[in-house]
Amino acid sequence: MKLLFVADPLTGFKIHKDSTFAMMREAAGRGHAIYACEATDLSWRRGGRVEAHVRHITLTGASGYGVKDWFKVEDETRAALAEFDAVLMRQDPPFDSEYFYATHLLGRAEAEGARVFNSPQALRDHPEKLAILEFPEFITPTLVTRNAADIRAFHDEQKDIILKPLDGMGGMGIFRVKEDGLNLGSIIETLNRDGAQTVMVQKYLPAISAGDKRVLVIGGKPVPHSLARIPQGSEIRGNLAAGGKGVAQPLTARDREIAETIGPKLAARGLLLIGLDVIGDQLTEINVTSPTCFQEITDQAGFDVAAMFVDALENALPG
Repeated sequence: MKLLFVADPLTGFKIHKDSTFAMMREAAGRGHAIYACEATDLSWRRGGRVEAHVRHITLTGASGYGVKDWFKVEDETRAALAEFDAVLMRQDPPFDSEYFYATHLLGRAEAEGARVFNSPQALRDHPEKLAILEFPEFITPTLVTRNAADIRAFHDEQKDIILKPLDGMGGMGIFRVKEDGLNLGSIIETLNRDGAQTVMVQKYLPAISAGDKRVLVIGGKPVPHSLARIPQGSEIRGNLAAGGKGVAQPLTARDREIAETIGPKLAARGLLLIGLDVIGDQLTEINVTSPTCFQEITDQAGFDVAAMFVDALENALPG
């Protein structure tokens, strides 16, 4: 098959831990042709199809931390997305206006016959933080609002809370406010911007000390191990980007219950791969843009996540 990855610049990949690289390596090992472009390469001309400037790459086999020469460009060309057997949208967040426009171009390519994973429509319909509210039975007390007074009232009720922007990633912009309310006003001003920006507020979960678990679900089925991102020192965030330590561990019964309830529903909507974030027994986020942790789970637990993903991708495509 010809697979097109819409991703961030290849030269910036940290291949010792990058999940998109793991997908490419597994697919190439099965004989599939690998092509790559960036969202900035997408275009749609009047009367034509959605196309992109794409690079056909082969993997050199180079590996390790800091490696830059892990791929070789065989040729470059312009091609319609519908000419590929599958298009994989793997651009990292934030889900800003340019990402939004890219999903519309990808949606048009779908109408022209392209097979896009995850579905552009599903990406738009499932904002990564808001999506959890569809499943109240699995989440901690949560409020989404622009109203500063409502945030204060939520703090009065819950006493110990977490505040975060809806468009954050990697733990960016997350604040904890304890019962004393110290700096709550300043934090609201920073995040809320005088009512211009929506904020998510949640009851603080002490179980974060044991890790913020990433549970991957592929084709509606959970990977049998999660990666617990454990905060270090005085940090409240477990995100790897914020210095958290990743520890692979078998799914708990609750992890599996959450994944087996949510996974099939979202798979039916065109989300081949999702990453559920679970703290203790509570769902905190549903990642749909470019879920990660493939290599960390494989390296520590021995379960080949990339193989499971490419299996699911092959099964999702017509024979």
